[in-house]
Amino acid sequence: MIPLWKQKSGQGDEPVVWDYHVILLHVSSGEQNFVYDLDTVLPFPCPFDLYASPEAFRLDDSLHPEFHRKIRMIRADLYLKTFASDRSHMKDANGKWQKPPPSYPCIETADSKEKSWMNLDDFISMNPKVGWGSVFPLPDFVHRFGRQTDYSYSLEGQ
Repeated sequence: MIPLWKQKSGQGDEPVVWDYHVILLHVSSGEQNFVYDLDTVLPFPCPFDLYASPEAFRLDDSLHPEFHRKIRMIRADLYLKTFASDRSHMKDANGKWQKPPPSYPCIETADSKEKSWMNLDDFISMNPKVGWGSVFPLPDFVHRFGRQTDYSYSLEGQ
């Protein structure tokens, strides 16, 4: 679960706590990288440094160490080639939608269509030995892709 601020479904300055949340990070050849977050109230796209601190991510310092955040980063081409979800995680124990599903079709791959499976859990796991891509503690992720260094993050509990 990940708390994020400045989300459309947020109330005032309270975070929204997502089971998982997907954003696109555009790593630019210029000085600033950009975040594309379909659920943010921040600019779209949003400069990474604005999104990271102090707006959407905020610091882990105010969170208990067990809630310090991690990010799984997956190249877009690999994500598009491998991710599959049948949206079963959006249903309750009786098979009813907890909230209305998106209007667009489920995301499938050739393998998932053939074998009737989804791999969402591999994508949202923060175990670096599971799934695709790399897992970063939030401070490391911000340090790697941000250009500003005038804010600090606590690495306690990592």
